[in-house]
Amino acid sequence: MKHMAVEDVQNGIYRTVRECRTCALLGPYVLLTLGLMGCAALGLGRMTPQQRAQYVEPMLTAAGFQIIPASEPEKTQHLSQLPPFQLKYYVGENGKLRYWFADPTFCRCLYLGDERAYQKYQELRLKAKIAQANQEAAERNYEASQEMQMDMMSPFGFGFGPSLGFGF
Repeated sequence: MKHMAVEDVQNGIYRTVRECRTCALLGPYVLLTLGLMGCAALGLGRMTPQQRAQYVEPMLTAAGFQIIPASEPEKTQHLSQLPPFQLKYYVGENGKLRYWFADPTFCRCLYLGDERAYQKYQELRLKAKIAQANQEAAERNYEASQEMQMDMMSPFGFGFGPSLGFGF
């Protein structure tokens, strides 16, 4: 039987502990990524029409789009023939672009806006995306700080495993 040097044993233990820690840290992220990929493949990550309406319609209103309710049967019929929950445009009589968003299900109305309202909507939409990205980053930072605090409170000290003088 071959005698191993203390350094070999220490390096072997260090490598094993380091590999275990890497697996423990990456495992949840790999599972989360696979879960999100599965949800995206099944279409579970997409907004429902109601969620899309709840997300888009307040921004359209704040941007200056007019709300035209389908209060008469002819308007309701016309509204039901338009593609729902999609922001579309057409060229008006004066050659200027007009933007519209049809909601035949929830508010039973049509949102109508000009170029200025559309630009304001795009600005609000970008701000909402930035705010959501900042929120997600803050949540990740909070979770990381919580993990770090839990590591520091571990009876084994900072890091993984008992401190046996092997430098890990």
